[in-house]
Amino acid sequence: MRARQHAWIAVLCCTFLIPALTARAQGTADYPSRPVRIIVPFAAGATTDTFTRAIGQHLMNRLKQPMVIDNRPGASQLIALEAVAKSAGDGYTLFLATQSGLVFLTGSRKKLPYDPVSDFSSVTLMYESPLYLLVRPDAPAKSVRELIAWVRSQPGRLNYPSIGIGSTQHLAMEMFRTRANIDLMHIPYKGSPQIQAAFLGGEVQIMFDGALSLPLVRSGKLRALGSSGLERSQATPELPTISEAGVPDFSMTSWFGLGAPAGVPRPLIDRLNHEVADYLRSPEGREKFASFNVDLKPSTPEQMAERIRAEIPLYAKVMRAAGIEPE
Repeated sequence: MRARQHAWIAVLCCTFLIPALTARAQGTADYPSRPVRIIVPFAAGATTDTFTRAIGQHLMNRLKQPMVIDNRPGASQLIALEAVAKSAGDGYTLFLATQSGLVFLTGSRKKLPYDPVSDFSSVTLMYESPLYLLVRPDAPAKSVRELIAWVRSQPGRLNYPSIGIGSTQHLAMEMFRTRANIDLMHIPYKGSPQIQAAFLGGEVQIMFDGALSLPLVRSGKLRALGSSGLERSQATPELPTISEAGVPDFSMTSWFGLGAPAGVPRPLIDRLNHEVADYLRSPEGREKFASFNVDLKPSTPEQMAERIRAEIPLYAKVMRAAGIEPE
């Protein structure tokens, strides 16, 4: 009798499971069968938006379905991330994942409408960009060591800007200030144009900024003393890292990747990872993005997920040391 019951249970399991597994296999084999949405947490026209559109164009060519860019700027990327977290994990919603959104925003808020780790799937890192330690060309410092000596000679009298408390620029300078044991005043601004005007006008004397500052460096309007990565940037191989120039173990780079809501089947993640990573490693991809002055860094899904998990407590500690309390 018991053997007959077990046999019926096995029959019932096969009756219900086989169609479900077959449908799931067909769903991944046919993917994508309709347009895919890519949510970007920035306004159209930003460098990150332009990069994502180029990736979308490549995926459209390879997967034979439209990739629809959905710009959702605002609230320090909270609007975009909440929209992603509430989307189905079926592979038809992707998003531009950023360090500032998934890591810094997590450390600056007491409560979020999603979990930054469990509510998202990592696909691949795409690129990272160091920050550049910059001074005006008439500054007395021509190296990182000379900068430290300059600041120490007049503690608390030199200023640095950022686009806001808890921003990448702010946290980078707080890390540098702490490691170098120097005293600087922080002045937050509304945006990059205001910072640039203040810097060129002498209102602030030292700053960290990203790849968008390189044209001003190359034209002689700014002087770069070092880059913030562990290794020299592909865009500026002649420039030493801050670590090798006098502040050991200093490292901070901004990264950008491709993500999705939680629950996307692994075969879809693997396919997307393969298509994007292969493109970024190809001569065609490197030529396409050469003018962006960034370091292309495709990864496995696991490497991207681990970086997010590791950086959340790391930068939360940096924020607390800088006196930034969660709102």
